[in-house]
Amino acid sequence: MRRSPLTPLLAAALTGCSLLGQDTPCTEADADSQVSVVWRPADFGGRDAAMIRLCVDGTCEERTSGSPDGPFASLSVQLPDSIGASTVPVRLTVTSAKSGDPVVEDSTRARLTEQHPNGTSCPPTTWTATFRAHPGKGLTSPEGMKLQG
Repeated sequence: MRRSPLTPLLAAALTGCSLLGQDTPCTEADADSQVSVVWRPADFGGRDAAMIRLCVDGTCEERTSGSPDGPFASLSVQLPDSIGASTVPVRLTVTSAKSGDPVVEDSTRARLTEQHPNGTSCPPTTWTATFRAHPGKGLTSPEGMKLQG
C-alpha cells in the first residue's frame, strides 16, 4: 500500500492544527475583570424584598434581590483589566427594601484570580473573584451553592 506524503499535512489542515504551533484558533468570548456576588433571592424574602449593594475598592453597584422564584441572582463590580493579581477590599450591604434597616453587613479582602476565557494563549486575561451573599454568614464561598430550590 502506497502512502501519500501529503496525508499528514492534509490531516493537520482538516483538524485546524498548525505544524509550527502558531495560529492557534481562539474563541472570541468577551469577559471583564470583576468581583461578583451571587445569592438565592428566596434567602432574602419576597420579590425585591432587599437591596443588595456591593462595593469593591471604592466603586459600588446595587440592585434589588429579585424574585424568590428565580434560582439565583448576581451583581458585579467591574475592575480595570490592568489590575492584575492583587487583593481588593470588598463590602456587602443588604438592606430591607421596606424599612431600610441593614439585614447583612460584611467585608473582606478578595484575592483576584487570573482567568483566560478563550484559552491561556488567547486574549483577554481577566482577574476575578466571586462570593455568595448568605443571609446569616455574609460573604461566603459560592462553592456548593444550590442553584435550585
